[in-house]
Order: sequence, then structure tokens, then C-alpha cells
Amino acid sequence: MDTAAPKRAARKAESSSVLRALARGGFAANGVVHLLIGAIVIVISFGGRGESDQAGAFMAIASAPLGFVALWVLAVALCALGIWHALEGLLARNTRDDAKGFAKKWGRRISEWGQACIFIALGVVAIAVALGARVDSEESAENASHGILLLPGGPIMLGLLGLGIGIGGVSFVVMGVLRSFQKQLSIPSGTLGGVVTVLGVIGFIAKGVALVIVGFLLVVAAATVDASTAGGLDGAIQALLNVALGPLLVCLVGIGFIAYGVFCLFRARYARL
Repeated sequence: MDTAAPKRAARKAESSSVLRALARGGFAANGVVHLLIGAIVIVISFGGRGESDQAGAFMAIASAPLGFVALWVLAVALCALGIWHALEGLLARNTRDDAKGFAKKWGRRISEWGQACIFIALGVVAIAVALGARVDSEESAENASHGILLLPGGPIMLGLLGLGIGIGGVSFVVMGVLRSFQKQLSIPSGTLGGVVTVLGVIGFIAKGVALVIVGFLLVVAAATVDASTAGGLDGAIQALLNVALGPLLVCLVGIGFIAYGVFCLFRARYARL
């Protein structure tokens, strides 16, 4: 049996010009989603209403002229980006023949496969909204948390999930502060390169802060065994509104999401695939 055949097939698919073009489209789609989320978050910071998460962004698109078509385009692009990340994870190699190299390879695989799941899930949500479903992410998050809490060891599992999301948020902040996201792009020189870098710094930090809050809410839900305190991005924004200077902080997060969205549009052009 040729055990190398799956990797050869994966390498051929990953190098496909069609898949790479669709993956770049996925980065652009992700940018559009974050631009809309940022706009909704800013509206909320000024007392408006809206669902400040991906489902809310998709429903905003659905309400626009030809929104149905736009959602299907976004769904295809996001799923393609997810497939590309999955293949990148499968093709990850050891950079050195020792434990450190092994850990680095599997660390990259977990990261790539995690991103694959996220983008494919977003694509599925976009399809659901395109087909007329009304997706309530907060209710879904609470129901999922409640289901986990009912399992043996559920609070520990939910706590670990929240911790993982929180760590992911911290990694986003670190990537923004250290500008390590630059390794993922062929950033142009001059003023444009500086603009892309600033957008990345602001965007990664803002998204990281939001993810840390989401993780914290899940940990609280696990500690109190109360699924109603859990929530997704929309829940994180509502929680942030309730702290001192909440509206100002929420507005800054919204601006950060818009910066991240514009960064993703540039990433569609300059990403190293």
C-alpha cells in the first residue's frame, strides 16, 4: 500500500491555482465579515441594536439587494479557505529531527486544522442564512454550553474550552504586539506596507481582546455551572458594555475589527500561499 499517496494528493490539491485563488477569496470574505461586525459593534457602542457576530454580519448581507448571491459567494470562498488550511496542516513537516521539531509540526497542524474548522463552519452558517435560516449565535452558544455541562466532567471540559479560546485570544494579542503576522504575508515596501502593518497590529489586538472575553465567559459558565453566562462574540460585546467606560471600549473594539477586516482584504492580495 502506498502510504505517501494521500500526501501527494493533498500536495497537488494545495498547489492548485484554482484552490489558491479561492483561498485568497476566503481571506477577502473574512475581511468583509469583520468589516460588518466592526460596523455593528460601533452602532451598539452608541446605543444601537444588532447582533455583533458572524451570523449578524451574514444576516446584514442577506437583507441587501442580491444578498442571497453574495452569501453563496462568501460561503464557497470561506469553505475553500478552510480546505486550504486543512491541507496545510496535513502537509506540515518537521523542521528538525527531535522532540522540538515534532512538537512544532503538530502545533502547526493543530493551528491549521483549527482554522480549517472555523472557516468551514462560517461557510456553513453563511449557507444556512442564504437558505433562509435565522441563526442566533448566542442561543446556540448557550445551548452548546448547556449540553457540555450535562456530560460527565462537563464543567471541566467547558472550562478547558474557555481556557483554550482565551489562550487563542492572547496569541492574537501577542501576534499584534510582536507583528509576527508579517511572516504570513509578502508585505509591500513603502507607505502601503506601513499601513498594512498598522492595520494588522490594531486588528489582531482587538480580535484577541474579544476572544479573551469569550473565553472568560465560558470559564465563568463552567465555574458556576450556569450556561446562561456563556456566550459568543455578541455576548463578549454585551459584557464589555457593562464595565467602566464600556461604550468607549466597545467602540474601540469595533474600530479594531474594521482594521482587521481591511487587513484581511490586503491579506487576500499579499498572503503567502
